[in-house]
Amino acid sequence: MSTVESVPVISRSLALRSRLPHVGTTIFTVMSALAQQCGAINLGQGFPDFDPDPELVDAVTAAMRAGHNQYPPMAGLPALREALADKISALHGNRYDPVEEITITAGATQALLTAILAVVHPGDEVIVLTPAYDSYAPAIELAGGVPVFVPLAADFRPDFAAIAAALTSRTRAILVNSPHNPSGRVWSAADMRRLAALLAPTDTLLIADEVYEHMVFDGTMHQSAAAFAELALRSFVVSSFGKTYHATGWKVGMVAAPRTLMREFRKVHQFNVFTVNTPMQAGLAHYLRTRPDAHLNLSAFYQAKRDRFRSGLAATRLSLLPCEGTYFQCVDYSALDDRPEAEFCEWLTQDVGVAAIPLTAFEPEPNPARRCVRFCFAKREATLEMALDRLAKL
Repeated sequence: MSTVESVPVISRSLALRSRLPHVGTTIFTVMSALAQQCGAINLGQGFPDFDPDPELVDAVTAAMRAGHNQYPPMAGLPALREALADKISALHGNRYDPVEEITITAGATQALLTAILAVVHPGDEVIVLTPAYDSYAPAIELAGGVPVFVPLAADFRPDFAAIAAALTSRTRAILVNSPHNPSGRVWSAADMRRLAALLAPTDTLLIADEVYEHMVFDGTMHQSAAAFAELALRSFVVSSFGKTYHATGWKVGMVAAPRTLMREFRKVHQFNVFTVNTPMQAGLAHYLRTRPDAHLNLSAFYQAKRDRFRSGLAATRLSLLPCEGTYFQCVDYSALDDRPEAEFCEWLTQDVGVAAIPLTAFEPEPNPARRCVRFCFAKREATLEMALDRLAKL
């Protein structure tokens, strides 16, 4: 009878060089986990705690039952792209070709990453206006590009002198987010024209993050890059069905761009996700056809929440910053506490029972003297009232 000789196993650690050595778990995941652990009300991560329109959910269910469960075309269902072309044309006067100039994506974050991977080459510079959504810089680094951080002004308005100073022959693109996360500020038509004038003599592309496009308050209009011909010619315009229709977990977004840019976008898109789940697309196409005006009520819907939330916060020692759009409200807590922003958010979650996000999470080099945090008010009235009751103790 033969015996098998045991061979000693020699353990060793594998050498691994990280593509993103400075990146850890996002602050949104960290604060949401802490809120759950502490039983706190989560006004940190930006998602609604209410459901989408039942009609939209029913449309997705009907699509599944009708057999729309296999791969759709790589660029997205034609019916959905056609509906989006109609919508953009009605809103901004620019008709994108649904066949060649609109692509459905697995959320806006994938759209942003794909646009960056499509056009940014190693060594290219990309201007990022800070504070900025935390996916921008890692996406640029994954493409081998160099993020060039340009701070917004103290009131979170664009600093065009600083942008002009940052533009060089190596600038491949600039990322602009309006309505702006985290500040809630909104770019004006004059701002967009100044940007167009700055970019006119350059080959710099614009990646326009417009996921909060339908959440603009007090009669202000969203100024899309698609509405300015000189910008549209050099722009990837990104938006999100999840934000617009209260369905962030569906992870469906879109990008519109001139065909020369979209051709490069799709080269990357087909290899990082290929396409996006079919029944969600079919349901959204049906909803856009039957409820083409659904997005028109969104500003009033969220403005009512903003106004109620701001009214409640006004009774605290928190100082309100302007909120012109999005579903985020930033506050200055310097009259209340001197802890740095991340420490204050931890304390607020653990001791007060309300989770917020520090603005330091949106900047590579935050202002150490600033004392500001961001709340999300995309919540049911009962959730906001409970949060305000707790914040009233501050």
